[in-house]
Amino acid sequence: MNKLQAYLRDSYREMMEKVSWPNWGQLQQSTMIVLVATLVITGLVWVMDLGGNGVLKFVYSLFK
Repeated sequence: MNKLQAYLRDSYREMMEKVSWPNWGQLQQSTMIVLVATLVITGLVWVMDLGGNGVLKFVYSLFK
């Protein structure tokens, strides 16, 4: 039980004293970067899906 208490106490102390938290501007900037990256990756996956769909339709049409 003492090890658990020491672990929790040390974890709390590290989180409050050693972790650097972003300010509001940094948080907004990071959020925008994540949103833009998500949209770009979503677009790439969508294009790849359309391309794969077209290729499969072509292959299936060869064996009709």
